[in-house]
Amino acid sequence: MATVPGQLIWEIVKRNNCFLVKEFGRGTAGIQFSKESNNLYNLNSYKHSGLANKKTVTIQPGGKDRSVLLATSKTKKQNKPASVLHKSVMRKEFPRMAKAVVNQVVYNHYRPDLKKAALARLSAVNRSLKVAKSGVKKRNRQAVRIRGRK
Repeated sequence: MATVPGQLIWEIVKRNNCFLVKEFGRGTAGIQFSKESNNLYNLNSYKHSGLANKKTVTIQPGGKDRSVLLATSKTKKQNKPASVLHKSVMRKEFPRMAKAVVNQVVYNHYRPDLKKAALARLSAVNRSLKVAKSGVKKRNRQAVRIRGRK
């Protein structure tokens, strides 16, 4: 099977695909988002598209054990959807996970332009995995004394 260039795929799917979400802002100015996988910012653009690019990065919650899943796509397995992603599960503290993401995305020359987006997604996923402390917060209902007045 012949491979199709990413620019051609983008020209086909940029205005009409099942992942497209159109939000209307002020007046006729609209913002387009995308629900596709492998899209870090969920923006409908060629740079962030998981459909049009061969090299994509995904950061998702890993499971119930507060882990984070980092997945990158293999460029030579594009015609085999079952084995297209290289997945690695991270169960470390946040600074070590951030360093691992930077090493995988930037220093391996994979997609250095997605460093900021990958770290932003990692931060959001990590924040969502934090468990809230149980119990009701107690308020101090005592009157506050102001000293100095008689």
